[in-house]
Amino acid sequence: MENAAYVGLSRQMTLRRELDVVANNIANAETTGFKVEQLLVGTEVGERARNDSVRPGVSFVLDQGLGRDYSQGALEQTDRTLDFAIEGEGAFFVVQDGAGEAYTRDGAFTLDPEGRLVSGQGRPVLGNGQEIVLDPALGSPSVAADGTISQNGVQIGRLTAVRFDTLSVLEKGGDGLYRNTSNAQPVEAADVRIHQGMLEGSNVNPILEITNLIEIQRAYERITKMIENANDLSRRSVERLGKVN
Repeated sequence: MENAAYVGLSRQMTLRRELDVVANNIANAETTGFKVEQLLVGTEVGERARNDSVRPGVSFVLDQGLGRDYSQGALEQTDRTLDFAIEGEGAFFVVQDGAGEAYTRDGAFTLDPEGRLVSGQGRPVLGNGQEIVLDPALGSPSVAADGTISQNGVQIGRLTAVRFDTLSVLEKGGDGLYRNTSNAQPVEAADVRIHQGMLEGSNVNPILEITNLIEIQRAYERITKMIENANDLSRRSVERLGKVN
């Protein structure tokens, strides 16, 4: 009986984690460049409980971390000069992050007092490894599909997008930026198009995520009932054994 309870509890733990992940997806359904996440669930063979007749070991449910869907979100027109969207999956804008680099799909940029193009968190946006500096006196910049930035017809820099061969090397931080957790080096994503005056919306499907919430709740309730039944069966077995003379 203990095995059933332990297996049920291991699944309930992952369901609670799944609930957090789905709730976070729903909360970010309107977040620029957000990529929908899901919990990766596997099995882990554990040692037998005290019931020595159970062979082989019991398979418990295991939380194997988050998976992320990097598919393209819808492009939304903003007509704001410093808003940019990447058309193409798996590519990112690059921003300066302390001594290193970080990556984002959120192209809602602004200018800081020095005229540098910066992200919403105030981090300088990089193009070919260099900060992009605009001169407000020259008027609004024009950005071509390949990222070339011009002011008054003069090219002043290039807004580039990069990608990794394996997206699993990227780890998402609490600030919404992705960071490289390996020695893998990004390469320029030459096949993407950069759109000025547009932003990429989240790729979350709210209806699907709400459906997932309902399924998670029902699964949790079913497992709770299973554990209660197993405990009740164990209790009744002990009571019957106690009545045997």
